[in-house]
Amino acid sequence: MSDQIIGLHDWFVTPSGRYQLAWERAQLDLAVADVFGFHALQLGMPELDALAANRMPHRWLATHIPTKGTAIVTDFSALPFPANSLDLVVLPHTLELAPDPHTTLREVERVLVAEGRVVICGLNPASLWGLRQRRAHLYHRLGFGQLFLPEGEFVGYWRLRDWLRLLGFEVEVVRFGCYKPSFSREKWLQHFDWMDRAGGRWWPILGSIYFLVAVKRVRAMTLLSPAWKIPKVLASSPVSVANRTTLTKATKNEKK
Repeated sequence: MSDQIIGLHDWFVTPSGRYQLAWERAQLDLAVADVFGFHALQLGMPELDALAANRMPHRWLATHIPTKGTAIVTDFSALPFPANSLDLVVLPHTLELAPDPHTTLREVERVLVAEGRVVICGLNPASLWGLRQRRAHLYHRLGFGQLFLPEGEFVGYWRLRDWLRLLGFEVEVVRFGCYKPSFSREKWLQHFDWMDRAGGRWWPILGSIYFLVAVKRVRAMTLLSPAWKIPKVLASSPVSVANRTTLTKATKNEKK
């Protein structure tokens, strides 16, 4: 059986990979430019500088394997940051390449401050690229060829939205892009430029890449008194004149 699996670096030097990177850079630059705070983190995918347009004074790149350059090497499901310490976390295809994507997302929620933002890029399984990857995966298991895209568990948009809602996030921005089929030659991609123009209008949720921004919401708590605490109002409240008369008569009758 063939054991060839395309890597991220190999993919991003292809015409389709460069097409994807260009679209994602444009979305990321637009999204992170106006997110303010002090601490921002990018998890994974050093091939893409997701925080280039951000102006926070402290910006880090974290990877799960050693890479060239300055980066924090860490387990994405146990980040070395205190709770409520980061203002922005960017996940460029991080969840689909993580061993446990749900735990990674839960860890992101932990380190984000209230009203902090998470920015996520992911491959859409319900797209031309997603369908091609599933077909390539089947052939790869049978011993033919290699995968079309890097190996990973692709988290669909609606599934991810449910995860975010359960963790207390509110989705602010959603965009889909890269509607063209994947080709090995640049000129073939250019022939299908019309699909990007038409895709957002006629079949918006079928873009090969989705992009979203979500905000961590913290609900205000209302403290309630325990039900078993009985207020001591009756013991200290004055007795009315009518009640005093009634009580006096009742006492005299008992003595007789």
